[in-house]
Amino acid sequence: MKKPSPFWNTPLKRSKVPAQLMLALLSSTVLLSACTTPRTKPATVIDRSRSESTASAAPTASIPTPPGYYRVKRGDTVLRIALDQGQSYRDIVRWNNLTDPNLIEVDQLLLVRPPAGKMTVKPLTADTPPAAQKNADQRMTPPADPKIEAVKPDAPPPGIRLSWPAKGKVVEDFIDGKNKGIDIAGKLGDPIQAASDGKVVYAGNSLRGYGNLVIVKHDNTYLTAYAHNRNLLVKEGDSVRKGQTIAEMGDTDANSVRLHFELRVNGKPVDPLPFLQ
Repeated sequence: MKKPSPFWNTPLKRSKVPAQLMLALLSSTVLLSACTTPRTKPATVIDRSRSESTASAAPTASIPTPPGYYRVKRGDTVLRIALDQGQSYRDIVRWNNLTDPNLIEVDQLLLVRPPAGKMTVKPLTADTPPAAQKNADQRMTPPADPKIEAVKPDAPPPGIRLSWPAKGKVVEDFIDGKNKGIDIAGKLGDPIQAASDGKVVYAGNSLRGYGNLVIVKHDNTYLTAYAHNRNLLVKEGDSVRKGQTIAEMGDTDANSVRLHFELRVNGKPVDPLPFLQ
């Protein structure tokens, strides 16, 4: 019987390792060596688009607006610009050759003063006979009232006399920067009357927050606005007389029945109370 050879005399057999296993082992070695490599600091990312847009916007903001022009801001409409400038919106459309008044762009310059050789919308008094015009001028430019000066010593004496546009209690006073006019409470359908002679330069409901609105231009300085009406009894271009009913009181764009009444002097809202008879 042949004795088995000791294990140290047994020849070793070469193991066969699959090629896929060898590749996996090599990949692990490379990954381990990569982990031991020190990390470098990531590169700083600069938002050039924002800086470029800011740089491009800066020159426009720094360019002054020429006299007699208005630079359009976000949210503006031709109607609101006209009201704030004391002009007829049709004049602004004509002066700037706007084919579509609804298409104006931010930073666009609009002419808001009559150009040389062009006339604005004529007030009613411009079409009246000379004698009537003289009487109207005297009625609209009375001497200073001492009582008004005592109440408002810093305000100039009014150059126009207004009649009350509606009967009722004043429930909201004029507050500079907050309420651009006075609010008069009343009943639905109460008559709204023109505060002075003039021409209707707007009658509609396109101005947000005003509801059914009538704007009357009295001359190149004075303009009155009547808001929140139920019905409008005049149309754009109509000439109106002082005390003429132009609308019915309502609550459009308001939380109660009221008239919001504004007086604009060269487009700037002022307290109408000192001007009301």
